[in-house]
Amino acid sequence: MGERSDPSGAATVLILGGTGEGRALAELLAPRPGLRVISSLAGRVEQPASLAGEVRRGGFGGAAALARWLVEERVTVLVDATHPFAARISHAAADACDQVGVPLVALRRPGWTAGPGDDWRWADDLAAAAEAVAAVGRRALLTVGRGDLAAFAGVRDVWFLVRSIEPPVGPRPPEHALLLARGPFALADELALLDEHQIDVVVTKDSGGAATRAKLDAARQRQIPVVIVRRPPLPGGDAIAIVDDAVAAAAAVAALVSAGPGTSGAR
Repeated sequence: MGERSDPSGAATVLILGGTGEGRALAELLAPRPGLRVISSLAGRVEQPASLAGEVRRGGFGGAAALARWLVEERVTVLVDATHPFAARISHAAADACDQVGVPLVALRRPGWTAGPGDDWRWADDLAAAAEAVAAVGRRALLTVGRGDLAAFAGVRDVWFLVRSIEPPVGPRPPEHALLLARGPFALADELALLDEHQIDVVVTKDSGGAATRAKLDAARQRQIPVVIVRRPPLPGGDAIAIVDDAVAAAAAVAALVSAGPGTSGAR
């Protein structure tokens, strides 16, 4: 395709965000001269944290529609800073960038790693996690996101403390209490939460990052098992620059912008 830049001379960077890393990247890039930074949010959280630069809300409607949007907005670089479990969006972004030749930077926070004293039970998906929890405990802290509770709607004989940033949508477990809270969470607070509600199992996704890691450390201290859902497969390949934090992503974006049109990422 032709020159990918704003008519004003600014290079346009699209960040598929909704994560702390995406916000941090926008804060790093937005003040830089010669850059137009647009953060796109899927709209799953009704009151997201504030973002630097421009903000776009709502989905694109698939890879083909995103590809058209990239051309129309003359996007120079796309950064996929979505949640590690937003596999559909990540695959659509990779397909769209491949269609129109826009470089893609994938900002993927490292997953969690078990250490001495951790009792982790890995599940391949939410259904497997729901099946496993009843065999492990009777009072569960459930932190899988407000849109993924339906998998646990049929679980009997387990009481769930459902923690979510905003009220859940769709079916919920039959026995549960709802706790609305936004991380990061301190270890002392997580220990107190487990004690107060007599939690004997934690159920979560391998989201990675420090903001919500404390619940895992608290579970280890209380010798509580953790059921963890594995991450889904994400797109890879030599055409994608894969980085693990906002600073590295900013450096990758700067290099691609400096290199000019037609440059692809490098793993």
